[in-house]
Amino acid sequence: QEYLDFRKERSRMLLSRRNQLLLEFSFWNEPQPRRGPNIYELRTYKLKPGTMIEWGNNWARAIKYRQENQEAVGGFFSQIGELYVVHHLWAYRDLQSREETRNAAWRKRGWDENVYYTVPLIRTMESRIMIPLKISPLQ
Repeated sequence: QEYLDFRKERSRMLLSRRNQLLLEFSFWNEPQPRRGPNIYELRTYKLKPGTMIEWGNNWARAIKYRQENQEAVGGFFSQIGELYVVHHLWAYRDLQSREETRNAAWRKRGWDENVYYTVPLIRTMESRIMIPLKISPLQ
């Protein structure tokens, strides 16, 4: 009954809702529980239609540049809902660690090439910083 009451109350607060069914890129790490504390960055890329294969092929090569600090949590693409949407989830100790890790990628030979080939595929992009709840396996 408590859950039903919650749903009823929640529906009064919602103005709109969107759902997506996502699949994981095969070359990306499978998300694993993490010890914290961490912050998470969810980067969302809305791609030009017809470019998902090219995006995936480039990232299959590029993911190695972002694995050193185990910051790569997961990479997903939409199958139902808004199509040609990619989500990358990254873990960092804090915002300073995020900046250092991202800057270090630019010093690696080959990272700039990945950016060069993937940026033209993007229509829009968004970055959100998230802090996990205490009940989340991703701390």
